[in-house]
Amino acid sequence: MTPDEIQSANQQLQGATPLEIIQWAVNQAPDASIVTTNFRPYEAVILHLATQIQPQIPALWIDHGTNLPETYIFAEKTRAKLNLNLKPYLPKMTAAHWLALNGGQVPMPDEVERVESFSRIMKLEPFERGMTELAPKVWITALRKEQNPQRAATLQPVMWDAKFQCLKINPILEWTPVEMDAYLAEHDLPNERTYYDPAKGDEKHECGLHAKLVTDKQ
Repeated sequence: MTPDEIQSANQQLQGATPLEIIQWAVNQAPDASIVTTNFRPYEAVILHLATQIQPQIPALWIDHGTNLPETYIFAEKTRAKLNLNLKPYLPKMTAAHWLALNGGQVPMPDEVERVESFSRIMKLEPFERGMTELAPKVWITALRKEQNPQRAATLQPVMWDAKFQCLKINPILEWTPVEMDAYLAEHDLPNERTYYDPAKGDEKHECGLHAKLVTDKQ
């Protein structure tokens, strides 16, 4: 879509509900839409919304192998609850291999170079492979402005991702924990607040999926 078409779509969808935004998006490419997840807190919301529109929509999950046990349990509960068409992609290097070469522990948030090394090898490589193989024309995300204050002004419900040449759809951009909690309760969805992503470190640090890494030269 051209920039003008993206702008027109966002104007058309102004005031639309997340479900209406997803319905519009999937209509653009019924056979080439995906939703991505990392099974962080509240992920059941976007997965439930997407599967309401397309029950067997592929759900791309990058399992870097060092998630907390709680995250894996949450992932399985959500998969079973929603009958997810889960598409897990794993890095070519095992977590044990990476850890053995990098001090035996996952990187801490203040270790920027280690965090981003982990991200490139353990998260970005399988993500790019997954996106290439699934080749979506529509990519549905769980991005929310509250979580991305440094980029909030640039985020829109409908965007164009130049790297993967697809529509990037952010239907719950405006939702806060109040709306997220209410949605979980209304639909009796699982949740798990214990979570840590070694590829991100903390909420202020990008993991590379949606924006450049700090140490990227270009």
